[in-house]
Amino acid sequence: MVTLFVADVFWALYFLKIQEKNPLMSGIYGSVIYLLGAVAVTQYTEDKSFIIAAVIGAFLGTYVTVEWKRRKENKINKNESSR
Repeated sequence: MVTLFVADVFWALYFLKIQEKNPLMSGIYGSVIYLLGAVAVTQYTEDKSFIIAAVIGAFLGTYVTVEWKRRKENKINKNESSR
């Protein structure tokens, strides 16, 4: 679960960096995603119960990252509007 949680955090950050047109960070995140994906596949090919953990980790990784980014942007917007 932890492996795919982290992988999904990197997926979300990967897409954010692509949107920002940041090629270096996009490439780094993309590489880490493949590494973590390979680790996850070896885990759940040995034990099928890891598939459920993978789904939970994937959901939580994306949810936490998008929520963090949303809160960060809201905080920035509030600070800018109070000036």
